[in-house]
Amino acid sequence: NLGDIIADGDDIFGDGVNSAARVEALAEPGSIYVSEMAYHHVADKLDFVFEDLGPQNLKNIRRPIRVYRMGAAIKDQAVDLDDADPAVAASPSGFDDRRAIAVLPFANFSGDPEQEFFADGITEDIIAMLAGWRAFPVIARNSTFNYKGQTVDIKKVGEELGVRYVLEGSVRKSGRRVRVTAQLIRADTNHHLMAERYDRDLTDLFELQDEIVTTIAGAIQPELLKFERERIVERAETNEDAYQFYQRGMWHHYRQNKADNIEAQAYFRRALAIDAQYPQATAALSIALSSAAMIGWADDADARFEDAYEFARQAVTIDPRYPNAHFALGLACMWTHRPDRGIAAFEEAIKLNPSFAAAHVLLGQMYLYSGRPEETIELAEKGIRLSPSDPRLFIWLPALAGAHYQMRHYAEAVEAGRRSWSLSRNWPHGLRYVVAGLALLGRIDEARAALDDLKTFDRTLGVVEAGFMRTYRDRGGIDHILDGLRKAGFE
Repeated sequence: NLGDIIADGDDIFGDGVNSAARVEALAEPGSIYVSEMAYHHVADKLDFVFEDLGPQNLKNIRRPIRVYRMGAAIKDQAVDLDDADPAVAASPSGFDDRRAIAVLPFANFSGDPEQEFFADGITEDIIAMLAGWRAFPVIARNSTFNYKGQTVDIKKVGEELGVRYVLEGSVRKSGRRVRVTAQLIRADTNHHLMAERYDRDLTDLFELQDEIVTTIAGAIQPELLKFERERIVERAETNEDAYQFYQRGMWHHYRQNKADNIEAQAYFRRALAIDAQYPQATAALSIALSSAAMIGWADDADARFEDAYEFARQAVTIDPRYPNAHFALGLACMWTHRPDRGIAAFEEAIKLNPSFAAAHVLLGQMYLYSGRPEETIELAEKGIRLSPSDPRLFIWLPALAGAHYQMRHYAEAVEAGRRSWSLSRNWPHGLRYVVAGLALLGRIDEARAALDDLKTFDRTLGVVEAGFMRTYRDRGGIDHILDGLRKAGFE
């Protein structure tokens, strides 16, 4: 704790001492708890994770004090069970509410003991990368490597480590080719949530390892979060669970229509009414507000964008190491004429979570608006590779369409825009590039047919121009799009 004390010889007294003693009494053996005041003084100076435990009622302390548990260093943010109380380590209920995941050592099927380090390296790097999400506790390598070389029962592993999810995989090298497989499994049911195979040429071994780790981590994230959303929605609603309200909000948010967006915002606000310092719900509310204003679901778009910006700033303040908080800030900045800050926010999100697919794409989109479409294509394609089946793909593809359009690759722009439109008829951003691209390719009849769909969202060319004026820094880029739309007959 941090506070005033009274010293009398070797003795110290005062409220600061009393609060520290009460916080210490809360702590589990071997752990470190700190008060909110101490947290705010050290959180941005120490490379450690702090878990918000919420307000705590402490004996002889008049008001509740928010308490934080100090975790592992950022480079090793995983839960280590080796030194834990055996009863806790073996209890699945200990981690059930925290949605933990264990990454088992990847098996080396190469028949070459020299490749053992490669398999171990992939496992360790995935553990480190997943730990950086700060959304799911990750069991440390010292615990999971106890299973190395064993034939395991996934359900038993889940019970022993107290995890809901298990990732297992294998590495097989043949000549100059390597195959890596990964399976994400729900431990209590043995249900496979994801199964992927990666075949690569063996050139630079460490570069290959980085690519595979980032790709696997990027694929796991949306699958886990989607499964959690669906699991929560199937349960009966309670009135005291901020996490449940947050996940219900996410379920509605991903349905991408006006009614569900309103429901999502309401659930996020209910979560924050229970815990005002909940960074996930704060960031999610910011993103939902930005989405509503972007698509035209908000009566006052300017006010909603500014609300989104303020909630994103709050999320970053609450947890500066939460990647989605910076993502929310980047998104709000994109639409509130803060391009440089938006770019910095997306870059920080990627720094904190290198497998953050959406942040790669939207950073690319910021570059598009800043007149750097070549970099947009590189980042958007990387983001899509990281999460090729992501439910947000329809949101990402317009960045690729816009970059190709600005580079005069009209056929590629039309292809990306059409793919976005085929995935969601509630998201017209890619359709603008379809209409303009077809017109500039001379395919006027096709352009006019697509324009009929676009006009259900953008009734006049002025509406489109106003939208692009929010984001594009380059007037020439806007005029290029408007020229294509006019050729299609848009007025």
